[in-house]
Amino acid sequence: MLNNTRLLFIMVCLLASTCIVNAQSPKQQALEAKRLKFKKELAQLNTLLFTDKKKEKSMLSSVEDLNYKVSVRRNLIRVTNDQANLLTREINANQNEISSLRDQLKELKATYAAMVVKSYKSKSEQSKVMFLLSSDNFKQAYKRLQYIKQYANYQKEQGELIKVKTVKLQELNTDLLRQKKDKDQLIVENRTAKAELEIELKQQEKLMASIRKNMSSYASKIKKTQQEIDKIDQEIDRIIKEAIAESNKKAGKSTTSSAFALTPEAKLVAQKFEANKGNLPWPVEKGVVKLGYGTQPSPIDPTVKIKNNGVRIATEKNAKVRAVFKGEVSKIILIKNSNPIVMLRHGNYLTIYKNLSKIYVKQGDIVETNQEIGEVFTDSNGESMLGFGIYKDSNSQNPAYWIYKM
Repeated sequence: MLNNTRLLFIMVCLLASTCIVNAQSPKQQALEAKRLKFKKELAQLNTLLFTDKKKEKSMLSSVEDLNYKVSVRRNLIRVTNDQANLLTREINANQNEISSLRDQLKELKATYAAMVVKSYKSKSEQSKVMFLLSSDNFKQAYKRLQYIKQYANYQKEQGELIKVKTVKLQELNTDLLRQKKDKDQLIVENRTAKAELEIELKQQEKLMASIRKNMSSYASKIKKTQQEIDKIDQEIDRIIKEAIAESNKKAGKSTTSSAFALTPEAKLVAQKFEANKGNLPWPVEKGVVKLGYGTQPSPIDPTVKIKNNGVRIATEKNAKVRAVFKGEVSKIILIKNSNPIVMLRHGNYLTIYKNLSKIYVKQGDIVETNQEIGEVFTDSNGESMLGFGIYKDSNSQNPAYWIYKM
């Protein structure tokens, strides 16, 4: 006879099997979040970089934009593939679970049917009384009474267990249908994404073929642009060191130090800035990172290295630039042949906003988080590119670690 302990064990196993199936849901949720992120990024890329076809971009800029789009598209395809593969594994697990449950239900129903027949044959109260009265002694009669109760309870428990397993089987079947529908949708989306990627790769190859005809000229342009950027970054480094020396002089500290000597108030601001690492708002409302932090090969000529002390964010025309954290306007930087730069100080942290056309603040102003401090410059080709950097004392930081979902 199936006792209560064994029944409890089966119920626990049932619950565990449910948890195993459901435990994969967070994996799907994480992949879906990534997929939606890449889809959103592609939509933003199309809006910010590929909408205005009337504007003729430079060949270099067109290649950079297309390379970036291809990269995001490939990421989308990869994540969608991962989702489809995970769904395949979950579908297989569910199908195995359904088969197992059907076998268990078949066995349970057969056992339950046999009990019902047996109970029917000995259902009269007279039979039970005679069964008790035929006992040799009181102890045996008591045991027989317990047996009758246990048998009745067992019948009831078997019925409940059949109900539980039936409901579980229905849930698994429903989940299986949903999973198959989701997988079919992902396959369709991936097929479309791959077709779009093929078109983009052909466009990419066409552009690169034109560039290869005069590679030395384009490589020279890239090097010249990088030299101009390096000159601006060197000037920013000089101004930061100058600001540190001036601040430390006022505090009566060493002017040769490469770090800010912080007052208690400035230390508190720096701690709050650090506490928001990974959650700082974007410096523009809409934007995509067209060039990331650090040294990387040029998409045109891999032998030419591009160094970036921050990130370059493609945004919309005349986009408003916002402070990513409360701070003081440390400096408005004006460099010859370059657009204005705003430097904000947050304790011993600095945020840099390059390539502005308009500035709404002045040196010494205290600005709040998300306060508009200027506008991004839009060039003759309709491109709006914000250079954004974060420094701790005189050391540049990767903004992707600081800005929310960058």
